[in-house]
Amino acid sequence: MHSRTKHIDIRHHFLRDHVQKKDVSVEFVDTHNQLADIFTKPLAKEPFYKIRLELGILDEAYLS
Repeated sequence: MHSRTKHIDIRHHFLRDHVQKKDVSVEFVDTHNQLADIFTKPLAKEPFYKIRLELGILDEAYLS
């Protein structure tokens, strides 16, 4: 094992072991349903509103 890839191998095996033990589940999420996009990149108005709604974040107009 090369020293530059050792950390990758350790992370891979750690995650694989937890998946096999069913401690975590890994599921495919289509690119259009990535909720984390709202935190990582600028979005057009429609995707922004869609993700905000799915996260349960309300516009302040709804709160008053």
